[in-house]
Amino acid sequence: MASDVLETRPATKSNGLVATRKRLRKAEMLLEVSRKIASFDSLDDALGALVSLISEELNAERSSLFLNDPLTGELYSRIAQHTMSREIRMLNNAGIAGAVFESGEGEIISDPYADPRFNATVDEQTGFKTRSIVCAPVKTVNGEVIGVTQALNRKKGGFDQDDLELLEAITTQAAVTLQSKQFMERMEKNRATEIEFLNVVSDVTSELELGSLLTKVMGEATRMLNADRSTLFLNDEKTSELFSRVAMGDTLGEIRLPNHLGIAGAVFTSGKTVNIPYAYADLRFNPSFDKQTGFFTRSILCVPVTNKDGKMIGVTQVLNKRGGAFTDEDETRLKAFTAQVSIALENAKLFEDVQTMKNYNESMLESMSNGVITMDEDGNIVTCNGAGLRIMKVEAEDIIGKPVLEFFADKNDWLPERIKKVEERGEADVLMDAELEFGDGAISANINVLPLLGEKEKKLGAMVMIEDISSEKRMKSTMSRYIDPGIADQLLGGDEADNFLGGKSSEITVLFSDVRSFTTLTESLGAQGTVEMLNEYFTIMVDIITREGGMLDKFIGDAIMAGFGIPISHDDNEDRAVRAAIAMITELWQWNEIRVADGKLAIDHGVGLNTGTVVSGNIGSPKRMDYTMIGDGVNLAARLESACKQYSAHVLISEFTKAKLKGTYRMRDVDMVVVKGKTEPVKIFEVLDYHTPETFPNLMDSVGYFNEAITKYRAGEWDKAMTKFTEAMAANPSDKLAQTYVERCEVLKADPPAEWDGVWVMTSK
Repeated sequence: MASDVLETRPATKSNGLVATRKRLRKAEMLLEVSRKIASFDSLDDALGALVSLISEELNAERSSLFLNDPLTGELYSRIAQHTMSREIRMLNNAGIAGAVFESGEGEIISDPYADPRFNATVDEQTGFKTRSIVCAPVKTVNGEVIGVTQALNRKKGGFDQDDLELLEAITTQAAVTLQSKQFMERMEKNRATEIEFLNVVSDVTSELELGSLLTKVMGEATRMLNADRSTLFLNDEKTSELFSRVAMGDTLGEIRLPNHLGIAGAVFTSGKTVNIPYAYADLRFNPSFDKQTGFFTRSILCVPVTNKDGKMIGVTQVLNKRGGAFTDEDETRLKAFTAQVSIALENAKLFEDVQTMKNYNESMLESMSNGVITMDEDGNIVTCNGAGLRIMKVEAEDIIGKPVLEFFADKNDWLPERIKKVEERGEADVLMDAELEFGDGAISANINVLPLLGEKEKKLGAMVMIEDISSEKRMKSTMSRYIDPGIADQLLGGDEADNFLGGKSSEITVLFSDVRSFTTLTESLGAQGTVEMLNEYFTIMVDIITREGGMLDKFIGDAIMAGFGIPISHDDNEDRAVRAAIAMITELWQWNEIRVADGKLAIDHGVGLNTGTVVSGNIGSPKRMDYTMIGDGVNLAARLESACKQYSAHVLISEFTKAKLKGTYRMRDVDMVVVKGKTEPVKIFEVLDYHTPETFPNLMDSVGYFNEAITKYRAGEWDKAMTKFTEAMAANPSDKLAQTYVERCEVLKADPPAEWDGVWVMTSK
């Protein structure tokens, strides 16, 4: 018995020493893990060293270590390839590694191919055969799982519990260092990103040209978020549209859309970011652009762009994040980027507006027939437009930069004194028919001197406008009181014989208008009131006629006679005449509202239009002549104006005018008439475009019924015609013309004509 005891003691002591040595070696190895991992500067080097150490200590053919990326929900590992490092990523809940990461518990897999979680495709791609796996979570001292490590294929035998414990010990020992290096890498990456971000912002914000700035911003947003494309829309407050500039060949084109439609409109109106992982699943997305361009939109990130005052100025839209959907970090970066460039965008837009205004002002000055000269506060001439150079017969270098006292000298020395007084008083000065001498001659001119004032009434200098009223100017000013100024220009440019003697035959559209119940008005207003009323009335009507390029022929008492197509013809004379007639009714009604509010009587008038051949030109004697129109075409227009009363209409046009109209108007077939003095019938139509739903309810329905009724009427089907006229009256009870036709049908039905062709003979003018 004693001998047995003696024999076993040495063995027990030896086993203890072996265990102690193992523990000491394990402790040394774990300390070496901490020291060795900490000695590396980069995370890649630390991961490589740790993977090699794990393979060596566990006697494994290979091993790997995956760290978790909380931003993407992925496990990633770095693999060295020559001088480069390749990154492998997978979802942190996929495969055996994902299961261990989620559970936080290590596992030993003796037969991976029998485990449904194992992904055999990696072996198939690489030719490596996985026989066994030991996998452990990488935990920090406080139990947080930051990754997973695994060893594959123990070289001798299979992995056991001791291997798992050793692997867990190694990863626990290295976890803090790995986490620290991971944090440092993230900090370095963020720092590099911030530096890059600041460089990008600095580069972008230095651009003042709006088109180039938009292109840069869109390019940087696309690159920064690793997307397919991006668009930056700015708001146009004048049109309530979002616009952007895009490359179209060698130039920049402009895209515009209403600022409340689509994804961009939703973000602009709400001021809230929209992140859509699946564009076609969102009802706000308009796929028509994809169909037009062939581009396929998968994901959209759209953020509002606000200025420093918090005002919405546009939106930035980025499409198709490569590798997945846009993340919260993408939103943050894009918001920060747009916040930084918003000031540059406003500056560029302001610069473009100022440049546009400058170009507009310069173009406007150059297009003016009057000379414009500006002086600074020191009395030096700064600018002079082309008209000014022509009027003063000088070159630009002869006047620009010269003191005003030096340039306007001798007989023109009175002008600098007027300029000085204007600058001192800050009030404009006007000189009519003044005389200035330039070169070898004098001109008559109307001169305006205006002070130039900046903010807070700061004096900037003065501006002089010179209108040359010599000869042609004086004549044009006189003629423009009678005809359109554009027509006067062309008349003055022709031969004197053509302008003042004889006439010519041409096809034009004649307009006649006449005030209704004029005698009643004159009795109510008296002589002075009638003249005042007519002056106001003619001012409104003549402005309308000249606005449409018509020429006022004459006033005949309270009537107006005008022509469209003389002395200069347009390719849409008839449309111009119809538009003028519509406006004459519309603006008359607007004027009536003011008159009635002032306690005055409302005025009504009718308008007749006809297109035909007339003789136009100067008729009279060399001492007294009148530019007028004569012929059957004129007479028919006058008859149609007179017929407005009979047909309860405001605007009647002949079939000849209707046939040449290019526009579309709301009108109805009124009648076929033989006017007094003629034998051939003419079809006439009533134009109704001046009406509103209040003045003519159910207009198109009523017109439809009326036109059907006219067809039945001309066919002699009196009952059917009356039915349709009655339907027209039901649609608009105030339709007096339909009532007139009902009465006419009743008369014709009671005493049918022997031969009926639908033509009505007018017995009065």
